[in-house]
Amino acid sequence: MQNSLFAQTELANAMQDGQHVLLMRHADAPGFGDPQGYQLTQCSTQRNLGERGRKQAQATGDWLAKQGITKAQVYSSPWCRCIDTASLLNKGPVKKEAALGSFFDDMSQAKKQTEDLAKLIQAERIQYPKAPIVMVTHHVNIESFTGKVLNSGDMVLVKVNSLGQAVSYKLYPSPTSP
Repeated sequence: MQNSLFAQTELANAMQDGQHVLLMRHADAPGFGDPQGYQLTQCSTQRNLGERGRKQAQATGDWLAKQGITKAQVYSSPWCRCIDTASLLNKGPVKKEAALGSFFDDMSQAKKQTEDLAKLIQAERIQYPKAPIVMVTHHVNIESFTGKVLNSGDMVLVKVNSLGQAVSYKLYPSPTSP
């Protein structure tokens, strides 16, 4: 029991030390990619969370609370499945950020999106130096930023340098992973 208590404190402490952000891949959304012709302003045209994904996001929010993260600065990709995941975490108002948007349909955007993400993290770590920061995004964004592939709903605690670039990371599987 003491080990899990230490791990909880470790996560909460890291998220409030001004050097970490928690990146989360959106919760389970059945399918692959988005339908042809989807529009960011219309959720009905996108791939969205299923019932499992909604439960997964809520369970992750509960798990984060048990780790000592009851409130956070929450950012989301403009995709509806990310916004819904971020909202269901129940950690505070969700701010949409283009830097977290998927480039799955245009992989040539990877370098620019990853640089934009680092700039966003840099700015937010300066603005909120001691607040936990949670960013809900897509697998391509997380892989480009950290080199790691995450399953739906998984998280990665990323230590960043003063430029917002990833230095190291620790993976946290979704609390509802099979």
